[in-house]
Amino acid sequence: MGRFEALSATVCLAALLAGCSPATDAPADSPSDSVEYLTARVEERLPFDASSFTQGLEVAPDGNLYVGTGMEGESRLYVRTPAGEELRSVDLDPLFFGEGITRIDDTVWELTWLNGTAIRRNAATLEETGRASYDGEGWGVCARPDADEVIFSDGSAELRRMDPRTLEERGRFTVTMNGRPVSGLNELECVGGDVYANIFTTTDIVRIDAETGRVTALIDASGVPNNAADDPNNVLNGIAHIPGTDEFYLTGKRWPDMYRVTFAPAG
Repeated sequence: MGRFEALSATVCLAALLAGCSPATDAPADSPSDSVEYLTARVEERLPFDASSFTQGLEVAPDGNLYVGTGMEGESRLYVRTPAGEELRSVDLDPLFFGEGITRIDDTVWELTWLNGTAIRRNAATLEETGRASYDGEGWGVCARPDADEVIFSDGSAELRRMDPRTLEERGRFTVTMNGRPVSGLNELECVGGDVYANIFTTTDIVRIDAETGRVTALIDASGVPNNAADDPNNVLNGIAHIPGTDEFYLTGKRWPDMYRVTFAPAG
């Protein structure tokens, strides 16, 4: 059975927080539910930081990258060039476990895992300018400026719509593929009307219609080399769209490499 033919089983295993019913219970596909199957194709390997427990990755307007990292006592937010030069860095409170990040104009929001706290920072200096509270766990976050919202993940099959200025929750929607919830939604990247999310602990990335919650593409990133030390935590975790292109950067927790990739039809 091919990788994409085994999709129902793969998604069930990856759906950590939502139960899966047998494949025979799934509704029949319709044209509106068609899923595109893509593969992450490596265009360039770049140096990264094997000490960074990467939780969030985003490209700034000047082409540099914001990187948010996790682990209590080790979490930080830093800015670096694609070639690897570190430009600025700030440590989180040692009690915080850093999670996803996103930039909105001159602000960077940084989530924490179990603390229910988001830290607002000046995008240029990384200085803290405020905080916001949210319910439950914080995993990933990305901004949709045209929709005046940010999208927030907590590891379930639900994504939240939140105010980009205050992170006040406005609503939630369930992500589904062929009618089934897709859980384990982790690091997020918003690109126009789409949300890209990696499925926690896997090499799968889903592209989600931000209005309907429907998965429109499944991206197989298993061909992207993971050269991290042998540790079950060192998984793919970091998706950043390169503005003005159809390319993305991908990396992972404690990965020594970052990859510039395109998403091509699986064949």
